[in-house]
Amino acid sequence: MVVAAFEGWNDAGDAATTALRALGAMWEAEPFADIDPEEFYDFTANRPQVALIEGRTRSIEWPPNGFWAATVPGTDVDVVLLQGTEPALRWRTFCDQVVAVVRAVDARLVVTLGALLAEVPHTRPVRVIGTAEDDELIQKLRLHRSSYEGPTGIVGVLHDALRSRGVPSLSLWAAVPTYVSGPASPPAALALMRRVADLLSVTIDTAEIEAEAEAYVTRIAEVVADDEDLSSFLERIEEVYDEEERQGTNPTDLIEEVERFLRDQ
Repeated sequence: MVVAAFEGWNDAGDAATTALRALGAMWEAEPFADIDPEEFYDFTANRPQVALIEGRTRSIEWPPNGFWAATVPGTDVDVVLLQGTEPALRWRTFCDQVVAVVRAVDARLVVTLGALLAEVPHTRPVRVIGTAEDDELIQKLRLHRSSYEGPTGIVGVLHDALRSRGVPSLSLWAAVPTYVSGPASPPAALALMRRVADLLSVTIDTAEIEAEAEAYVTRIAEVVADDEDLSSFLERIEEVYDEEERQGTNPTDLIEEVERFLRDQ
């Protein structure tokens, strides 16, 4: 399996890239390939970063698109992780290079991670929706088909490139509350990590990110408590969330949230 996440348009609250990095660290993934950024970025818009090595040597860090390989500890499950940055130029060529690596490692499935802003409460479990186009994959993994039409990001273009080459793929999206979109969202990252683990049928140690998620919820609760309007808004969306849960969560609602998020970006 290849699991990919891209910084930028598809990554509200940095949830997707945070989840990918956490899985890579947990599985001690090793880098084996990367995509040269020269052809794909406008460096005046997405500037490289200067870093100091041991406080002395200056190093330039370019927008990353690296492939990392891992075997899940205690299993024979092999995984490739793509930590990427949404490119500004030549998307079809970029996707061709990603697909070339997918084929080279003989991946049977590609999973992209994303996160969207939605009117969901931070006080409730994070909702994750899985979408795909392949009927067999939808039925086997209990996914949903999106009817979205409109602007798309690199995730949408990559899935189209994979489909045209006969590579099965699916997309997982976690919902991040609109009123706390600024800080990174450990709860959404944790939800994505758990879904990836379910797909791989492996167990993962989430103690560290669970602690981060608890601290995040505590910080947001303090902010909400000091804002009367925000407290009232939270109560309303909690009521809506709880009612949907009582009636049985309607995945169509979250799919529509994904589509609205993409359209509004």
